[in-house]
Amino acid sequence: MSKNKASQALKMVPYGFYALSSRDEDAMNVMVLNWFSQVSFEPQHVVIGLQNSSYSMELVSKSKKFVINIFHQDDADEIKAYTKSREKNPGKVKDAQFADGPVTGVPVLDAASAYLECEVLEITDTGAGHSVVIAKVVGGDVHKDFSADETLSLPHLGWSYAG
Repeated sequence: MSKNKASQALKMVPYGFYALSSRDEDAMNVMVLNWFSQVSFEPQHVVIGLQNSSYSMELVSKSKKFVINIFHQDDADEIKAYTKSREKNPGKVKDAQFADGPVTGVPVLDAASAYLECEVLEITDTGAGHSVVIAKVVGGDVHKDFSADETLSLPHLGWSYAG
């Protein structure tokens, strides 16, 4: 398979559109994330992909914790404020409405329909500018119940981030 065909195939994968919150002491950040998946049932482990040079990666590496904020399709506007990097929008968390996660203390966005609090187990550099972060789910809650096909995703927005 050619690289072009592989890219075409990767674009067929329906990536979710989540907000990752991170905190290390007084420093915090919120960024959009779509490289996220559950990788085991018991215990519940998840995996994310983060750009090595991102501010969130710095915070996650130091604190060893993060929160995945999950949104309903109807709440797309709530997450769009976090699409730009901290470098391009340094004040993006200034107006964020959140509460500290009860287990990790990491911000949980008020607008999120559900969230998962996670503690990092392992970080592996892929050698391609991103790292894979494996984490254990240590808490979570659902504020607005809905099915997986109603979860906000890149295809729902008409966006693509693959290939």
